[in-house]
Amino acid sequence: MRPKNFLQNAVGMGQIAVASDSGTLRTLVGSCVSVALFDPRLHLAGLAHILLPESHGTTEEPGRFADTAITELLRQLNKLSRDKQPHWRANIAGGAAMFPGHEEVTVGTQNIAAVESMLRKNRIPIVAKACGGEQGRRVSIDVATGSMNVAYTSDPKHHN
Repeated sequence: MRPKNFLQNAVGMGQIAVASDSGTLRTLVGSCVSVALFDPRLHLAGLAHILLPESHGTTEEPGRFADTAITELLRQLNKLSRDKQPHWRANIAGGAAMFPGHEEVTVGTQNIAAVESMLRKNRIPIVAKACGGEQGRRVSIDVATGSMNVAYTSDPKHHN
């Protein structure tokens, strides 16, 4: 059962957070995509809440876009790793078609494709993926292990 304060200290839309040692990073996504990068050996993790696939040169809010968020997330995590040769892995979730029937190619599917492309470009394997569908998700990442817990927002077992 999720705690009543699930969104307390959550990573908001377009934001990036990094942490070390222990704790939980969490967010809530619909058509947005959450990208967690982690190294369980170093007990480091970071989470980006990506809204759109491309920045088109906009750099003021790097967390909003797949092409800039992953680069910024890596920059922050590599700084935190203190040159310990991290081996990043990725968990991704979200990219739902929140308004089905309106478009064949949704923002969600574009976000998923852009995130997967950026991870391939950076040679980061995706080890867990919970994407697509028509429902939002609550996403939690354990900082120490990188394990991802995903629950659909419509799941009655997870409502207060």
